[in-house]
Amino acid sequence: MAAPAASPSASGLSRRGLIAAAGAALLGAAPTAPAMAQGEWPAGKVITWVVPYPPGGSTDVLGRNVAQRVGAALGTTVIVDNKAGATGTIGAAFVAKAAPDGTTLLGTSIGPQAIAPHLMGKLPYDPIAGFEPVAILGTIPHILVVGANQPFRAVADLLAAAKADPGKLAFASGGNGTILQMQGALLQQKTGARFIHIPYKGDTPALQDTLAEQVQFMFAPAAAALPHVQSGKLRALAVTSAQRLNALPAVPTMAEAGVADFVVEQWQAVFAPARTPAPVVQRLNQEINQALKDPAVAALAGKLGITLVGGTPRQLGDLQKADSAQWARVIQAGNIEAD
Repeated sequence: MAAPAASPSASGLSRRGLIAAAGAALLGAAPTAPAMAQGEWPAGKVITWVVPYPPGGSTDVLGRNVAQRVGAALGTTVIVDNKAGATGTIGAAFVAKAAPDGTTLLGTSIGPQAIAPHLMGKLPYDPIAGFEPVAILGTIPHILVVGANQPFRAVADLLAAAKADPGKLAFASGGNGTILQMQGALLQQKTGARFIHIPYKGDTPALQDTLAEQVQFMFAPAAAALPHVQSGKLRALAVTSAQRLNALPAVPTMAEAGVADFVVEQWQAVFAPARTPAPVVQRLNQEINQALKDPAVAALAGKLGITLVGGTPRQLGDLQKADSAQWARVIQAGNIEAD
């Protein structure tokens, strides 16, 4: 198991501050150094944007749209290459070994960069030292949901039932080592409740069995859960974001529901290989932040359930270190292993 990296506090407050500071970029408040003037990107310098997941997922769809705009701004071509497998670590390893010249980027998520390294033993890359952070693309909140016929009306009801009969209530996730499982483990560790974890091969079958009430609850990505909550097929007990969701104004945050320091959002971000020159990283950061301001990108992100963030490379690095430290503690305390 990889040792936790030295990092800032991973509490909900500090994490909320990291994301809020980064998000100021979309309002024009985050500084961006004029490291490479417009038009100075070397002619013919084609960029490969590696997505470590299959085509069609939110990381792939948002990444393709941002990559297209970055390529246009730099006057070059950006090729999106899906290198899926091993919970995203195959693509990450490929980028970590690539030439540090800005021609190979990793458009990835929290899993390969902050969770998997603590589950999979020795990896062929260092998730922190092996990369230069470029920019946060956005975050995805989750919703703690139960089936419509479940008796639980609040998080307190769920916890009371679990404590009264430890190990009886089950929660679903998209698989061992996923952010969905991590949230269930974190809930146990913060409250002393005990649940059964039922891993599925993907978020969709996990959500289907939650709808069918084969399990009692799950932490589901907001975009996937919202239609079922709005139709009445699922009941939302709380959201894992720092603030209530606009789409669910009556649903409390986990803190409001009585579980302190429980802010969990799955982030998507862009990294370059370690030792990529700072002027190159800063120019890429500048163009990614600009792409995130495009109304078409904002509309797409809304459909995907992603809150666009942006920000500086350092803000991404701080967020990665904070989350890596938090999930290392949760994995160690829960004795969690990958498949």
